Amino acid sequence: MYKEKLGIPVQHEFVRTNSKSEQRKGRDTDIYEYDEISAEGDLIAKYIVRDSMSIYPPQSTTVSFVKYNSTGSEVDSGNL
Repeated sequence: MYKEKLGIPVQHEFVRTNSKSEQRKGRDTDIYEYDEISAEGDLIAKYIVRDSMSIYPPQSTTVSFVKYNSTGSEVDSGNL
């Protein structure tokens, strides 16, 4: 689902490496960590995706991401 929205090439793998949930300030947030792996098996980037929903009506949803290069430096972020 996130692979297409993040613009990751079809030939790259998008592998979930960790996930957790947290609830605070009226929001239920799922946090996912992914690795983008090239067709050759090299690590291209790491992503942290936060999928957050209000627990009170109206139940709005926000999906944001942070992208890190293979050395751990932040290279992009935004909302999906």
